[in-house]
Amino acid sequence: MINISDHLIRRDESLVNAMTRMGFLSDKLTLFVIDENDKMLGTLTDGDIRRGLIAGKTIHQKVEDFMFRNFRFLNLNKINVDEIKILKRLFIKLVPVLNNLGQIVRIIDLSTTQTCLPIDAVLMAGGRGERLRPLTDTTPKPLLPVGNKTIVEHNLDHLSYFGIENIFISVRYLAEKIVTHLGNGTQMGLNISYVHEDKPLGTIGCISLIKNFISDTVLVMNSDLYTNIDLEEFYDNFITEKADMAVATVPYNVDVPYAILEIEDNKVTSFKEKPTYTYYANAGIYLFRKDMFRLIPQNQKFDVTDLMEKIIEAKHKVVKFPIIGYWLDIGKMEDYLKIQEYQKYLRIK
Repeated sequence: MINISDHLIRRDESLVNAMTRMGFLSDKLTLFVIDENDKMLGTLTDGDIRRGLIAGKTIHQKVEDFMFRNFRFLNLNKINVDEIKILKRLFIKLVPVLNNLGQIVRIIDLSTTQTCLPIDAVLMAGGRGERLRPLTDTTPKPLLPVGNKTIVEHNLDHLSYFGIENIFISVRYLAEKIVTHLGNGTQMGLNISYVHEDKPLGTIGCISLIKNFISDTVLVMNSDLYTNIDLEEFYDNFITEKADMAVATVPYNVDVPYAILEIEDNKVTSFKEKPTYTYYANAGIYLFRKDMFRLIPQNQKFDVTDLMEKIIEAKHKVVKFPIIGYWLDIGKMEDYLKIQEYQKYLRIK
């Protein structure tokens, strides 16, 4: 996580001060120049300093004499994913996010994150994890370790890699352990809030308790998954399709050990010898337009399949998105043991 204050400098400070400040930075030698109201005015890099000195300026002049004024930035209220792709192609590492006053509220490090998706996320973490007993008798399933991290931390890191910061976690069983372990997320550069279910609300009923989504698009996913789904492609497809809901899917093959006849009007037209049929299974990862949540009843048990049916019945658009990569639902003991071995070779990011 980038500490904003480390990269800020006032326009009237001397270049000597700027060079001293840069000496305390690591490899990201960029300062953001601000005025007395904290409004961003420009950027200052070692390249700007060299060009200024070559032009005859001195180290005793002010920072604003050296700064680059035509800087790139993102608007907090209108983050454009396509613009971020352009910035990456230009090899720009640090990108400031400005509010409507022109003040820096966030710095995105494009050398360590893929993008900055303008979406909120909800992780479902309230289940009992019955099939993983006795491991879950005293530990909630999201906090079971996979390698050197818990299951839920792997997923939080994955969300962070795609620039998703505003995260809600639905909790019920052993909720206090999850809240204590993760806190408010600041140590991970995230903003984590908790939704406490007093009773089981199904796989998406808890959404009715959330009133403060920031973004118009919301990612909902189970917290017990291990996957490297490309959330940028998932979001791009959702926007391109102008969908109201998108369902991530994984292929499920069914091998038939017999020759299957194809029949038309009681006549055999052809046959397939021991065919394999591919179906697309629900992966437990979804994107929604926020206004679809109005279809969820208040504080009642309601599953995501119920919501999907309502969305389809209302003639809204539901699309699928195939996961190209790996995906594992850590639901049974054999799955949990399998992922302990797999995670040595697989990386979510």
